[in-house]
Amino acid sequence: MTDTFELDNKKLAQYLAQHIPDFEGPLKSKKFAGGQSNPTYLLTTPTLSYVLRRKPPGKLLPGAHAVDREFKVLSALANSNVPVAAALHLCDDDEIIGSMFYVMEHMDGRVLWEPTLPESTPQERTQIYQEMNRVLAELHKVDINAVGLGDFGKKGSYFERQIRTWTKQYRAAETSQIADMDALIDWLPTHTPADDGKVSISHGDYRIDNMMFHNERNEVIALLDWELSTIGHPYADLAYQCMQYHMPGGAGLPGLAGANLTELGIPSEKEYVQTYCERMGYDTIGNWNFYLAFSLFRLAAICQGIEKRRQMGTASSAKAAEYGAKVKVLAKIAIDLI
Repeated sequence: MTDTFELDNKKLAQYLAQHIPDFEGPLKSKKFAGGQSNPTYLLTTPTLSYVLRRKPPGKLLPGAHAVDREFKVLSALANSNVPVAAALHLCDDDEIIGSMFYVMEHMDGRVLWEPTLPESTPQERTQIYQEMNRVLAELHKVDINAVGLGDFGKKGSYFERQIRTWTKQYRAAETSQIADMDALIDWLPTHTPADDGKVSISHGDYRIDNMMFHNERNEVIALLDWELSTIGHPYADLAYQCMQYHMPGGAGLPGLAGANLTELGIPSEKEYVQTYCERMGYDTIGNWNFYLAFSLFRLAAICQGIEKRRQMGTASSAKAAEYGAKVKVLAKIAIDLI
């Protein structure tokens, strides 16, 4: 039986030769182990390498796997202070490989999968967390109109809209009743802080394993995985990254809960938030636990979508079951915070 995610390299090479300058086959492709939502491949030719991101094949949840949005935001940020890979071509013809895809440059760097950074020294960990903080602030400082993203999403009422969206996504992917998720669905809409007018690009999945670091320096060379990006609120990305302070270590979405941060050289949650505020010119952030609870709920809904795809047979990673098992864990952490 043919692998659902296998590419027709000959057909793909013929297509890319017509759309990407200097592209010459023959082509080899290999699917990365990551790319949990949108399958991701390394494409190699005799002279150059590329990365391909595609929608999963088969029936998908409404509005999910928006690789065309990834391509748009990568293109818009090409000349900004946000490090991104160069977007080369978007293909919306499902006949080429079976689903929409785009191709970007392949960058040589490190992806750090564990937030505790077990292979790093305390000094290196401090530098890495400072760099993640810096890149996040640079992203949120981007003038959305100046880079052509004024129509990338609605402005204002971000959290209200996101709660509605992810409630719908969760219900569409629900495979069993989870009391804590039901409680969050009831609590979040009635405890959303008043809109403060802050607007920024929101990456949507800002975490350590969605960025590539230089091979020799603790410097981000590319922020990856833009599928969930939109025009949003800066606190959403910040809280989403800070969830890790409340999440346990172990398989699937490892966190920092219980780790000796001082010994590791990793800033505390309070220190990380304060550094970000200083970079952005904010005094403080009120209702912080709401933003954390919202982020945990949202991630739980994403994990539920992965679990649904696993049961449907379209999940792109063997680790899909680990993500599905995190739904109850994440919901419980959120309930404990509120």
